[in-house]
This record gives sequence, structure tokens and C-alpha cells, in this order.
Amino acid sequence: MRGPLILATALLCAAPALADDDPAQEAKLAVNGFMNAIASDDKTALADHMVPEAMIFVHNRMDPANPRVDHLTVAQHLENWAKRDARYIEDMAFTSVLLDGDMAHVWGPYSFWVNYELSHCGINSLNLVRTQDGWKVANTSFTMERPSECERLGVPGFPAEEIRDDQ
Repeated sequence: MRGPLILATALLCAAPALADDDPAQEAKLAVNGFMNAIASDDKTALADHMVPEAMIFVHNRMDPANPRVDHLTVAQHLENWAKRDARYIEDMAFTSVLLDGDMAHVWGPYSFWVNYELSHCGINSLNLVRTQDGWKVANTSFTMERPSECERLGVPGFPAEEIRDDQ
């Protein structure tokens, strides 16, 4: 499962070239920073990319017979995040970036990996606000779906390349 790690590394290396004083690119760069913080061994790094008063809504569809919507504050999320000890990688494609002054909305499918194993995928909806310190995630909603749904959602890298016996 080196694909997500290679992609995360490529995003880290390419990130400075994205901005070019273009607000849409700056918003994408902020989301990439958020994703890189998720992958970081420093569990406090995520706080630098979020507005402390923000809310997170999780549209959990892992059990299709019992979907639910959970919500928590960023403070609660960061407290939970600090207790985690696995390796996390989130890979997101940008299918929509909307801007108006100091607010932005970034939307797209994502995959989430735990210890290099695909955990789930879904759609990210991130609202950003431009602060004195740059773009920050102000609120986020995301779906959590079983890996079998990744192709339907348009998650990058799905369907996985098939390995044939003659290769």
C-alpha cells in the first residue's frame, strides 16, 4: 500500500508551487496542509489547520442499514486525535473549489488509510475561512463509506489496477 504514502509525499513536495497568489490554489494548499497534518506523527499539528470553534459532522454510512450523523467540536476531535497511535493517511481529490472573499468551500472524494490499509472512503466538504494566519478549516462534513463504495464515489485510484496471472 505504498500509493497513499507516495501521494502524500508528492503533495508535500508540490505544495509550495500550488499557491501562486491564486485564492483557489491557496485554499487547496490549505486543505493539503490539513491532510498532511493528518498524516503527521505530531498529533498536535492538526490544530494549526482548524478554527478552534469549528464543528465536524460525520455522515457515517459504514453500516448501510443504520446510517447516522455524528457531530463533535474541533476541541473534542483534537482531544480524541491526540490519543490515536496508528499511521493515518487521507487522500483527497478536489472536484469543486468555490470562493467569495475570505470564505471558501472545497469538495471532493477521499480515501482514508490506517496503517496502510484502506479503512473507508467518502466525500469531504470543507468550509474554510481566511484568517491572519492563512486559510483554516472552519467546519467540515464528510461521509464515511465502506471501501466497496470507493469506485462509485469517484475516489482516486479506484478501481484498483487488476493484477493478472500473466504479469
